[in-house]
Amino acid sequence: MMQSESSTDTDVPASAVMGGLTSREAELRLKADGPNLIPQRDRRTALRIIGEVLREPMLALLLSGGAIYMVLGDLAEALILLAFATFSVAVTAIQETRTEHVLEALRDLSAPRALVIRDGRQQRIPGASVVNGDLLVLDAGDRVAADAQLLEAEDLYVDESLLTGESMPVRKCAQAQQAGPPLTRRPGGEDQPFVYSGSMISRGRGMAQVVAIGSDSEMGRIGKSLAALDTEAPRLRRETARIVRISALGGATIAVIVVLLYGFTRGSWIDAVLAGITTAMTLLPEEFPVVLTVFMAMGAWRIGQAGVLTRRAAAIETLGSTTVLCTDKTGTLTENRMAVVRLWQPSAGEISVGSGETVTGPFAQILNGAALASPAVAVDPMDVAIHQAAGESGLMAGAGMALTNGHGFRPELRVMANEWQELGASRLSTIAVKGAPESIARLCRLEGAKLAKLTQAADAMARQGIRVLGVALSSLADPRPGVPLDEYGYNFAGLLGLADPLRQSVPAAIAQCRSAGIRVVMITGDYAVTASAIAAAAGIADGDVLTGEALDALSDESLAERLATVSVFARILPEQKLRIVEAFKARGEVVAMTGDGVNDAPSLKAAHIGIAMGKRGTDVAREAASIVLLEDDFDSIVRTVALGRRIYDNIRKAMAFIFAVHVPIAGLTLMPLLMGQPLLFGPIHIALLEMVIDPVCALVFEAESPEADTMSRKPRDPRKSILSLPVIAWSVLQGVLAFAALAVVYLAAVYWQLPEGQWRGLMFFALIAVILALILVNRSFSASLVKAFYRKNRALVFILAIVTTVSALILTVDPVRKFLKFDMLELPQGAAIVGTGIGVLLLLEWLKALAARHLFSGGHHDLAFRKRRQPHS
Repeated sequence: MMQSESSTDTDVPASAVMGGLTSREAELRLKADGPNLIPQRDRRTALRIIGEVLREPMLALLLSGGAIYMVLGDLAEALILLAFATFSVAVTAIQETRTEHVLEALRDLSAPRALVIRDGRQQRIPGASVVNGDLLVLDAGDRVAADAQLLEAEDLYVDESLLTGESMPVRKCAQAQQAGPPLTRRPGGEDQPFVYSGSMISRGRGMAQVVAIGSDSEMGRIGKSLAALDTEAPRLRRETARIVRISALGGATIAVIVVLLYGFTRGSWIDAVLAGITTAMTLLPEEFPVVLTVFMAMGAWRIGQAGVLTRRAAAIETLGSTTVLCTDKTGTLTENRMAVVRLWQPSAGEISVGSGETVTGPFAQILNGAALASPAVAVDPMDVAIHQAAGESGLMAGAGMALTNGHGFRPELRVMANEWQELGASRLSTIAVKGAPESIARLCRLEGAKLAKLTQAADAMARQGIRVLGVALSSLADPRPGVPLDEYGYNFAGLLGLADPLRQSVPAAIAQCRSAGIRVVMITGDYAVTASAIAAAAGIADGDVLTGEALDALSDESLAERLATVSVFARILPEQKLRIVEAFKARGEVVAMTGDGVNDAPSLKAAHIGIAMGKRGTDVAREAASIVLLEDDFDSIVRTVALGRRIYDNIRKAMAFIFAVHVPIAGLTLMPLLMGQPLLFGPIHIALLEMVIDPVCALVFEAESPEADTMSRKPRDPRKSILSLPVIAWSVLQGVLAFAALAVVYLAAVYWQLPEGQWRGLMFFALIAVILALILVNRSFSASLVKAFYRKNRALVFILAIVTTVSALILTVDPVRKFLKFDMLELPQGAAIVGTGIGVLLLLEWLKALAARHLFSGGHHDLAFRKRRQPHS
């Protein structure tokens, strides 16, 4: 029996020579080694997700705030906070449970079945039941279930792009056919005697003995390496928690001062405690956790609407800071399929071929000949592409003909051919041949200028990363059976170029990234020529190409220096991808990494934002990523970045509003105390105000439209606080001016000696008007009130309607008005309320426009008071 991987790379046990393992042997090995599965973390159930959400510090603070209000007897405010907490838990749990269900479905789709030989006969078994020593029967279209050593290989080509990033299938040979010393078992490269779990048989057939399963396979090893990598901590949550702690400490200090001041100046300590409680309620920063929890939950939902699953909420806050996007090539920038893209004919020249494009004339003869030379039932990606291109041009290859003989790929000739015979009376036979251009030139006996012209055209295509095939045809009235292919006379039809085509949306998406100041670099396992050609077509900025071999020769310091000029990394191994990501991070860049293969998983996890493809690829990559693109569309990355920037901007708007709105509330709480007047507001009034403020923070600002320059400005500096000093200064200025306006109204009410009920009602509704003014001012960092008016925000309309309705009820329903200790307001007082709100609004809008014109001229929209930095070239 086979004992371990190390003893199976070259040794073939007797039991597996032709008859394979016995069922008993397989059963014992399955028990000893376990199933052929990559270990997965425990599935996150709905209860487990809810438990994780409840342990979040911000949500715990939210629940604590609700409990404090409950103890104080303020049931309304407590219920509001608890309702927000419940909403946040529900949205987050639903979103993450949905993510888990989708990932489970994707995991099931990616589990291959295997055809093995056991007890001397072929059996189809689940991939998980494959054991070391099993004989795998491999045919075109099969996905390899485990790492295996080839015992037989017949024209065998394997697509290893999930492990290497190479878009072209690689040729394989059996162990006995391999020339030279034994090779190290590693994906990539031609003529290796190993196949690997997760790779796809593109052409040919073979038989291989399993040498590694589960976590011991190449796919499993990469999966295990992920455990050693830590994901980035959510910086925004830490920063917000710090702001909350500082605000809470400041609020508690002021509340204590109020209690002492009231008690010593007025002698009533019970009233002093009540005044302190009211002050604490005005300053308790429960809106901060409301904003963060609701914005993160709603952000995940909004991103989900764009076809992106958010696996880690920290990615939402980091998206707007992304400075470097490291993208793989195969399947991300390209469509992960072969297509005919060029045709060349000696007399007609060269043409480019697009999807669905009709080809005529001598170029149609090239396509028809290539289709005739391909298998009638195509499995190899190149053969599929040739048949598709021929069909799109209306060519019925083989119509009216019968296939009489086929010649598979022969290494010594490097061509494949088919013989066809017409069904009519002429019985004319046609031999169609395709293969390496130099081999086709040799069969056609091209020399001198003709050969030079062909070679020049083939080299020009190859420099663009295109795989080139030559096509030749021979017509015979009386073909002779058994005559070698190279003894017929052929007419050269032309050259056919195939490539993995660029996704149509990619150039525009990369241009948007460049406009947004995000540098895009390609990291691929493919050859440098191919990678450079794709990068140029995609619009990736000109720069150096660094190969994996050259990268290994660089120290970490030298690599960091080279990163400034490199835009394409080619022939890169998995561990090198990880090193590149870490080097970018060491330079202070915020790195997003796209990928779909197992080879991408370590770098996906190490990046600040790992972006995995959902439809293709491996579960290992999806588990390692922060977000998963369900439609595998590169353009959705740009949409997600725009959403991330919008979410972060709106968080800043909400927090700026919170700072601004608490200044007049706190001022009106303290002003009567300092002037020896009765307190204006009690806990019930503060609760009513919070019923306006909390929904505004959590719903109105969350639903606000993106800024006009969302995707035309440089990424924000992740080291800068969400509330920088200029932003805080602007917020405090808004609050101070709002309080100044209210203070004028307050002093006028004292001067005119209004009854206490009218005085309190006047100040309450004047404060409501000022709060509404602050909402409108903070809807945008730079847009004018008129421009902001045309930005749709249904939540704002809903809140304004509720505030208007509740205010009308308070003023017109006598029991409610008396409960709040308000008297009926008269027309002059109503005019004062409206005038105060409009005056504050116009003043702050003028100041915002002035600041945008002078302080922010050429500057950043988010009140950072600094000049706009130019995007990456």
